[in-house]
Amino acid sequence: MNQMTIETEQTVQTLFASPKQTSPTNLPIQSLVPFKDHPYKVKNDESMNALTESIRQYGVLSPILVRPLQDNTYEILSGHRRVFACRKIGLSEVPCIVRSMSRDEAILTMVDSNLHRERLFPSEKAFAYKMKMDALRRQGQRTDLTSSQQESRLRSDEIVGKESDESRATVQRYLRLTKLIPELLQRVDDGRIALSPASELAGLSKESQRELLELIELEECTPSLSQAVRMRKAAEEGRITPDLLLEIITEPKANQAEKVSFKYQEIQSYFPKSYTPKQIKETVLSLLQNWKARRERERERDER
Repeated sequence: MNQMTIETEQTVQTLFASPKQTSPTNLPIQSLVPFKDHPYKVKNDESMNALTESIRQYGVLSPILVRPLQDNTYEILSGHRRVFACRKIGLSEVPCIVRSMSRDEAILTMVDSNLHRERLFPSEKAFAYKMKMDALRRQGQRTDLTSSQQESRLRSDEIVGKESDESRATVQRYLRLTKLIPELLQRVDDGRIALSPASELAGLSKESQRELLELIELEECTPSLSQAVRMRKAAEEGRITPDLLLEIITEPKANQAEKVSFKYQEIQSYFPKSYTPKQIKETVLSLLQNWKARRERERERDER
């Protein structure tokens, strides 16, 4: 863990720890449980290895922020990655700051403290924003815990945007991502689909999204923003069909290399009805490979 990451964690702890608590309490690591339905990913990757090594050498520099539950356990508000690293090392106790609060208060604290992380996936921000907005709405958009009285008159998405340094429109784009099927959302996290097109595709039904995913895999392409807008508008007008999705996604784009494509109906009859577009593509490529190998053998015989 670099010095910037350490300082970030210390800043987060300063922001959200109760001013009445001046020292952490060591709690059994077995008593700590993840925040229910929290949107943040804990990955056992290189970054986790660096955090683990830092804790091994220097200990937990920033205490875990938790709230007590009724079954003698403590729900983690901030520090899921640190707890994961501590478990990897085999620590039996970890330093914690304990704060009693309601579920909605805990959601606001959990979301805001974790939004300070250096890198967040779009899916993490999407579900974090949704959790925060839902909590604000349940509170009647009360913001006395985190905001001024003037801000309490704002819409919940405006409050989320203001506190996250993002526009209300950007917050709404992230919120729409929560309506994507997992496979498309993963492509957003992987950087294969940008935020704006993805937010438009979220307007498609789950069935249409799955059909689109098959076409994306079959055609090895991703809808542009203008194509995604057309798909969303067609869905709103009740005109969306697999054929229209294929027509839109196979339209030539600027600077797009030439390629050969077939309409699904043109080749569907040559394959079992149970075949997906991906299986059809794999079968066609296999047949072409065999055809190429046969042609090369024939050419070798002719040259002898």
